[in-house]
Order: sequence, then structure tokens, then C-alpha cells
Amino acid sequence: MGYHKKYLPLIIGTALAAGIFVGSKLNFNDTTEKIFATNSKKDKLNRLIDYIDYEYVDRVNTDSIVDVTVNGILENLDPHSVYIPSDQYEENADDMRGNFVGIGVSYYVYKDTIAVIRSIKGGPAARAGIRGGDRILYVDDKKIFGDSINRDSIISYLKGEKNSRVKLKVYRRGDTKNDFLDFKFRRKEVPLVSVDASYKLSDQLGYIKLNRFAESTYEEFEEALEELKDAGINSLVLDLRNNPGGYVSTAERIVDEFLEDDKLVLITKNKSGDINKTYASSRGDFEHGKVYVLLNENSASASEIVAGALQDNDKGTIIGRRSFGKGLVQREMSLGDGSAVRLTIARYYTPTGRSIQRPYGNGNDDYYSDYEKRYKNGELEHKEDIEVVDSLKFVTPKGKIVYGGGGIIPDVFVPKDTSVGSETIQYVSRSGFMSYFIFEYLEENRALFKGMTFNDFLENFQVDDTLSKEFIDYARFNEAKINLTGYEARLEKALKANIAQQLFGPNAYEFIINQGDPMLKKVMELEEKLKK
Repeated sequence: MGYHKKYLPLIIGTALAAGIFVGSKLNFNDTTEKIFATNSKKDKLNRLIDYIDYEYVDRVNTDSIVDVTVNGILENLDPHSVYIPSDQYEENADDMRGNFVGIGVSYYVYKDTIAVIRSIKGGPAARAGIRGGDRILYVDDKKIFGDSINRDSIISYLKGEKNSRVKLKVYRRGDTKNDFLDFKFRRKEVPLVSVDASYKLSDQLGYIKLNRFAESTYEEFEEALEELKDAGINSLVLDLRNNPGGYVSTAERIVDEFLEDDKLVLITKNKSGDINKTYASSRGDFEHGKVYVLLNENSASASEIVAGALQDNDKGTIIGRRSFGKGLVQREMSLGDGSAVRLTIARYYTPTGRSIQRPYGNGNDDYYSDYEKRYKNGELEHKEDIEVVDSLKFVTPKGKIVYGGGGIIPDVFVPKDTSVGSETIQYVSRSGFMSYFIFEYLEENRALFKGMTFNDFLENFQVDDTLSKEFIDYARFNEAKINLTGYEARLEKALKANIAQQLFGPNAYEFIINQGDPMLKKVMELEEKLKK
């Protein structure tokens, strides 16, 4: 049990992301005058802060007191009403917009230098010819290497105003006579890609994986779906595993691609009891195709809206494990000083009328320990151990029984391998830990992959025992007494996928890591049954 507690921060972090990412575009009807009218409760807080500011015996940073106060207030509301400090606002805004303005590289601060992992596809750095392994030494003649450089400020040199000119001096080992290259280009909007992968699993079965529901996600999804349709698919796997959610409106638009005109998509209800219903339009591009949705315990919010709408309309098949269970809608509101709050303004219900929000009356600690509860009660491995409440039973138009009260229960259950070896490899394969190890490996071996295509890499490159053992030593698994005997093939696959990601991008990573995936195996079994 101690091992699983060790990895709870990962689960908790993903769950918290669900609350941080979620927003909506519902109308907020109260006028500013009404909301911010003077009253004694607000006066009391203002007066207390003024007393501390002007009368307290010691100097106190009242900004920090305000931050603590705001967080304390929100913690007493619900787990998904969150405060965004001003110094974190821009990063959060970029996530939700789906882009940022900069040069477009992913990087490590390696030793004392900015080392490019890879240039982001479609970004200005990629178009200019900056490659993985390059070291950025100067930005506009400003030195950004050495121990004296403040690492937290580096990003401010790389980002900037849209269309602003930037000049880089880059070190590229062994590529030129003097190893130094100069680049001049303009900063542009760089996409934060929502579609991690899009490819064909078979002649007629496509696969799309979404990592969030940002402003730009629908356009990315639509483009990926069109390409797969042009390639001849008539069935689609929509992978929403570990997707923490995002904009409600984005989820609604994606659902609309699968549902016929006038099918109910979502119901929301606010404090005043006002009910808003969203219906599918006639523009769906995949209304006659078959869809499979993959969920796990970290699929939340907008992911659950998509799965719930399809399940309640008897469209497609939900595969995996019970989802996170978040049925609250947030709206972002400015606090006037660069900070903001994402405040819960409504509850949402699936088309049959069920709420999938988990109870949160026992506090945030209890709420975010849900993974441990699921592990203990056995529901991660056995569908019959999922607790359901008969009073929260609903029926779809075709007579299928579905339940509210905490997440979307899949139509087809796929258990999780909760063994130490499996969870360890799953954790490190998607963490920056293995990625950093692979970056160091490529530093010494990048020439081996020069000119290699992804197909060449897929067919001809094999991770040998030496690299696996080096990673085990690097990760100190032996010291932690984690035995990976019997999991060698999974470790080799994870290492190969991480190499592919740094060389060829996230699509290559998912293509490799998905090989032998239990949920995708189940999809293929269902597809075969349909052909018989």
C-alpha cells in the first residue's frame, strides 16, 4: 500500500488539473453593481487588512495574506473553485487558449545551458531550422547560459510580443566548422497541441487521443477526423484517458460530430434554478460512424461530458474504468490585480438527467484520496466492485441502465494492472524523469538516428538490455527495492516510445506505447465480433 501512496501525487495532480482547466461560456447575469455592492461582511475583511497594513507592529506582506484568505474561502466551497495568482495567470491562460507567443521549442536547462529537446511543429523555431540537441546561448545578444542566469527568467527571453524580432546564437555540436549558428526570425503564436495522436489502427478504424479541451481543441480534432475519414475509416477510437477536461463548449462541439440533429447533449443548472439545454446540430461529420471512447479514473469534466452524452444517447461504446466524477462548471473571473478565480457557477447533467459529480462534503483531502479508495475496494480490477446507488439509476432511450453519483461507468470494463512493476513503468514512462534520461542518451547517440524516418525507427531500432539496465540504475529502482523482473518488455517499449517522442513527436510516442494496450485490444475484439 505504501507504494501506491508514493504515486498519489501524480493522481492528485491530474485530478487538480481538472478543476484548474475547466471553464464555461455560460452567461453570468448579475450586474457588477449588484455583485459588488457594499455590505458589512466585505467591509469587515477590508478593514482587517487595512488594520494589519497600517497598525500591526511588524511589517507584513498583506498581498500574501489576501492570497491565503482567498484560498481559504474557496476551500470551503468545493474542490474545483480555484484561485489563480497573478504570477501564474498567463501560463494558465496559455493552456486554455491552446497557444502562446514565443519561439516554439521544448527544452531542458541542461547543466548551465538551454538545451532544445525538439522544436514544436508549426512553430517559428522549427521553420527556422532549430533542432533537438541545439544549445541556445544568446537571445538578442543577451547571454542566457552559465550559473549566474536566473532559470525562472529564461522563458521571458524566449516569449515576447507577436511578430517581435528575435536573434539567437546557437551551438550545434559537430554540424559546422565552428559549431555556432545564427538565427533571425519573428516570434509567432505557437500551438499547444491538444491532439496527442491521430492514426489508423486498421483499414477502417481510426484513433484520436485528446489531452485537454482548450479553445483550439475542436479545430485540431476536426482536422484529424477529416484526415482519417479521407483515409477510409468508418469507426473511431476517441482516447480520453488522463484527460482532465477544459471548456464545456469545446466538449459540446466535439459531441456534435457524433450525434444526430436535436439530440440532447448537456443540461446545466445554476444557483437560481435556471436550466440550459444544449442540443446537437445538423453539422455532425461522423453521425453514421461507430465510436469507442476510452476512459480511466483520471478522465474528468469535459471528458465526462463527451462520454456521458454519447452513452445516454446510445451512441458508441464506452470502454475502460469509472471516470473521475466531476459535474461542476466553472467560470473565470478577474480579481482586478492580474489574478483571477475560477468559480463554480453551475452543475451539469447528462442527457438522461444524471449528475456524475462525486460527493465532496468531507473536505478536499477526502475528495482527492478517491484513487486510494478505489484501489482498496477493488473497483480498479473488478467492475462488480464499483459502488452504485439504486436511487441514482437512469435508463437510456434504448433501455440501457446507467448510474449517476460519481463518474461515468463504462459499458465495457477493462481492469487496471495495479502491480508494482506495471504502475512504476506507467508512471515513469509519461514523466519527465524518463524523458530526461532519454535526452542524455540522445546527447551521446544522436548521430545514430540522423536521417532515420519514423518507419525505419519503428522497424529497425531495438532497445537493448544495456540501455534498460542503465535506466534502472539511473532511476535507482534497485535501491528502492522495486523488482522489474517480468516487465522487461514493457520497460523497453517505454524507453523506445520516449526516444521516438523526442525524435519524431507525440504521435510517434503514442503509436509505440499503445502497442499491446489492453483497452485497444478490447476495441479490436469488438470490431472483429461485428464483422462476423
